[in-house]
Amino acid sequence: MEARALDPGLAGEAAAHLRKLGVQSQMFERGSVTVRSPITGEIIARVDGVESAAAHGAIARAAKAFRIWRNVPAPRRGEFVRLLGEELRAAKTELAHLVTVEAGKITTEGLGEVQEMIDICDFAVGLSRQLHGLTIATERRGHRMMETWRPLGVVGVITSFNFPVAVWAWNAALALVCGNSLVWKPSEKTPLVALATQALFERAAARFGDAPEGLSTVLVGGRDVGEALVEDARVQLVSATGSTAMGRAIAPRLAGRFAKSILELGGNNAAVVCASAPLDLTVRAIAFAAMGTAGQRCTTLRRLIVHEDVYDELLGRLRRAYATVPVGDPRDGAALVGPLIDQNAYAAMRAALDEARAAGGAILGGERVLTETFPEAFYVRPALVEMPGQTDVVRRETFAPILYVMKFRSLDEAIALNNDVAHGLASSIFTARLDEAERFMAADGSDCGIVNVNIGPSGAEIGGAFGGEKDTGGGREAGSDCWKFYMRRATNTINYSGELPLAQGVKFDLDV
Repeated sequence: MEARALDPGLAGEAAAHLRKLGVQSQMFERGSVTVRSPITGEIIARVDGVESAAAHGAIARAAKAFRIWRNVPAPRRGEFVRLLGEELRAAKTELAHLVTVEAGKITTEGLGEVQEMIDICDFAVGLSRQLHGLTIATERRGHRMMETWRPLGVVGVITSFNFPVAVWAWNAALALVCGNSLVWKPSEKTPLVALATQALFERAAARFGDAPEGLSTVLVGGRDVGEALVEDARVQLVSATGSTAMGRAIAPRLAGRFAKSILELGGNNAAVVCASAPLDLTVRAIAFAAMGTAGQRCTTLRRLIVHEDVYDELLGRLRRAYATVPVGDPRDGAALVGPLIDQNAYAAMRAALDEARAAGGAILGGERVLTETFPEAFYVRPALVEMPGQTDVVRRETFAPILYVMKFRSLDEAIALNNDVAHGLASSIFTARLDEAERFMAADGSDCGIVNVNIGPSGAEIGGAFGGEKDTGGGREAGSDCWKFYMRRATNTINYSGELPLAQGVKFDLDV
């Protein structure tokens, strides 16, 4: 089933959204960087790009802003984030539609992404009054020992096309209440939503009244701009979302100057379906996790490990879902799967399916659709691929809607398959048995940063820490205690005794 196509008119549509969001026309009507919509493949805007020299200038302004912002009381910084959240609420529909036009997400997913931004602002406002350390027992009479948390510095944020604004917000809301300034390099594929978000930031700053200039900057550019953030000693933390290859390139350079990093890299996520699984719930969860966002989430379900007793029934249901899921223009309320981001994504999908077929895979779907309506865009029917085992192509992440399906007999076998990939982002198990759920979540169970029961691996909430292990990079963003990444810790010992006892009973007596 294919959803009906809408009249594109995308350049005008994007321009109308941008103007309503406060972006000046000259910022998107001319420039060196062309922006294409994956909905049709057409050019919808041209924006100015910057070189590394301009990036260093922005970092200098951010460093100056930090020196002011760090001394603003944290609850006052929280008030700024509250105002930012208000601006996002007021602009939710417009910004979400722009996400759809520029990134190709269906309407509800665009709205959901902006809601994530609002949610993290709410979280950060409360956090602004809870940046507390510990009082620590000391062995020395008349002393007090404690820890305090202090602002870190300039935070560089590098984001990917698939969540072009939510990931920035995860970082920005926490960084701001923690007393830091921001420099943001968005994906070259989705700069318009970044410019719009910056305009909303500036509206909040105007309402706030005394936010320092340079507190947040957007830098549209290529690899050299990202490298400037990585190399500049004034940038104390770089939070980067992208491929594992990108993470391998920047991590040693940040470590070389002892900077902090938050790396959110790839994911090759699995779900285990036990014989006791509630299949109605399971099929719905699998369908969204594997096909949502056209398979272009880092948490997309890519491997399905099914108990042999329910394999045939589950696969029958999934075949029907894959054959009938509506693929089409994401602005159309009937479409559930929009386009791939570009031709390179489609080529990678085709190459993976060819390799899977050569390895003995049986493929349902995977073909390109809507070519007559949108010849320059890349809509595909999600692919369901039955595999004889976990071959090389299954172990490798392909950023497209491909779901590889395999059988298992014992839970130990299923856990081994889950863990037998380079990445360790998200995982889930579907079961009605407590022992199976607990075994999957145990220390010798799933080795991922996200381990779910009776829910798919995608769709995280901001209240929990988001991130994964192994080739996923080890970073954590959003809720829990992730705020500590954006601060430096100081251990303080205060002596009010009038004497000088040394720790561990050391004696160092001088006649002075």
